[in-house]
Amino acid sequence: MVEFLMQEAGRSYDATALIFNTFDALEMEVLDALKSQLPLPPIYTVGPLHLLLNQIPLSESQSLGSNLWIEDTKCLEWLDSKKPNSVVYVNFGSITVMTPQQLVEFAWGLANSKHNFLWIIRPDLVVGESATLPPGFAEKIKERGLLANWYPQEDVLNHASIGGFLTHCGWNSILESLSCGIPMICWPFFADQQINCRYLCKHWEVGMEIDNNVKRDEVERSVRELMEGEKGKINMKERAMEWKLKAEEATLPGGSSYVTIDKIVSEMFGSKTT
Repeated sequence: MVEFLMQEAGRSYDATALIFNTFDALEMEVLDALKSQLPLPPIYTVGPLHLLLNQIPLSESQSLGSNLWIEDTKCLEWLDSKKPNSVVYVNFGSITVMTPQQLVEFAWGLANSKHNFLWIIRPDLVVGESATLPPGFAEKIKERGLLANWYPQEDVLNHASIGGFLTHCGWNSILESLSCGIPMICWPFFADQQINCRYLCKHWEVGMEIDNNVKRDEVERSVRELMEGEKGKINMKERAMEWKLKAEEATLPGGSSYVTIDKIVSEMFGSKTT
């Protein structure tokens, strides 16, 4: 991984431009540091991309998706039956995997929290075998939990019933959660996810981390703190709503990302920005 990062950093000097799916207000310190190291090429921020995509008519944007799994929208009916801010959304992304024991610990932690949850369990979530939940789990979570293979994440996070997100800290998930004003419980897996987690918890103040060697008691405590504690329900939620506003401002006409992507298109086609 270190060799890969060194290689990619070296290649950046030869690029015509660097385009990041982020927005200025979220990572200005990092962007300034990059610009000081890379006076050329120019650096463009165009995120959150999904908010820009949402401004394109549906008939023109249907083919512009990034999900690796087939989506199922049945969960939205279940979410409609729940009170506002009462459901924890659990999704570890498209490629993150875990051990059978970690699956069991997450399962009992969520069940013991007594909170509603929607949990995405991919067929390949567990390393080397199918995801098998512990005996008695289904009865324990009756009416409170819904399990599924995959759902349209942005629609879920935008739903009024969602109060928190247990995530692997993939960058797309982070931007989607921030854009919806949803605080997070963080369980980073690999690559950029650990540093993403640190920024969520220490800099942006919208996340709390659980240990990689996950235990059910820690999952239960974290869910309770997120959904009913002062830190999660009030402080982290307020900060998440602030970031939501800033993300929207960046992608609306006149915003930093909106202006930047318009500039990129104009430069690519050799015309002046209108």
